[in-house]
Amino acid sequence: MSRTKASKYQTFARAIRREAPQRRLSPPVAADHPPAVETPLDGYSRVVVTAVEQVGPAVVRVHPFRADGAVEGVGSGVIVAPDGLVLTNSHVVRGASLVGLRTQDGRELRARVIGDDPDTDLAVLRAESETVLPHAQLGDSKTLRPGQLVVAIGAPLGFDATVTAGVVSALGRSLRGERGRMIEDLIQTDASLNPGSSGGPLVDGAGRVVGVATAIIVGAQGLCFAIAANTAAWVMGELLQHGRVRRGALGLVAQQAALPRDLARAMGLSHPFGVWIAGLDPQGPGRAAGLETGDLLTAVDGRPLRGLDDLLRALGPESIGRAMRLEAIRQGRRFEVTVTPRERTPERRLEALA
Repeated sequence: MSRTKASKYQTFARAIRREAPQRRLSPPVAADHPPAVETPLDGYSRVVVTAVEQVGPAVVRVHPFRADGAVEGVGSGVIVAPDGLVLTNSHVVRGASLVGLRTQDGRELRARVIGDDPDTDLAVLRAESETVLPHAQLGDSKTLRPGQLVVAIGAPLGFDATVTAGVVSALGRSLRGERGRMIEDLIQTDASLNPGSSGGPLVDGAGRVVGVATAIIVGAQGLCFAIAANTAAWVMGELLQHGRVRRGALGLVAQQAALPRDLARAMGLSHPFGVWIAGLDPQGPGRAAGLETGDLLTAVDGRPLRGLDDLLRALGPESIGRAMRLEAIRQGRRFEVTVTPRERTPERRLEALA
């Protein structure tokens, strides 16, 4: 090859090297360690797992004992104080003075019933333990919103530490309890509940107990209810302080009744229902105030009575010993009476006496 041609090839090669892009090799990625990929389910799982880790150790299985010592039924509960206070359902422990508890770590404990309130289906137990027990924190149920993630923990059908998750379907629901009174401010959720889950906690994403599981609608999928934590805190305070939940009573046998349209118009009333007095306790406050069988109650302290539930709602613990003004209709005439409720005694049936 001539010297001139060789010089030409060398010049061309140098030009190619200057123009070629500089390729940088990436470090090899190990085949057995693929890059992590964040998915929406991971965030959901973290919330559920965190809630379970915080509250799960405080959830117990509840076994009420009969008088002969035999175990009767199974339910769930949640420890809400380090000294062993347990929240559960009234219907789980009704009639039992001694209850067996089984913790998540397998310990068997005994507990006594401090008090129960069938009207809200809540009961408070005191566990016997020489050590501080894991406990959960009660949250503010008023901060809940429909669609919010919640977790239910319990022992459905006796299977301990069962976790289900769902959302708050609705707030402020009402169901009639076994004794006729409306259980109000219930949380509706689609987190699955089964027999044995009753009394277990409903937990929010921050690991706070926002409800106590109470009921399911048989045959309706996703219709489950929990007593709001704010109601549970109030009932627990009443039971710890008084051993019962105090409510007022007027000594009335009463029921909801429709107001005839013509009568309502003549009396200037806009609501279609009132409370009809079917009977009176001869020694009760209602009789002493001058009420009679057949009277139709239409308002209490200026608030319309659209049914018996409105009257029962007005007869809370603050009504005991405090005069209230009742508006009523008797034989087509409106009149008012002032009556002072007494404390309702436990043996009086709520569906009969208000």
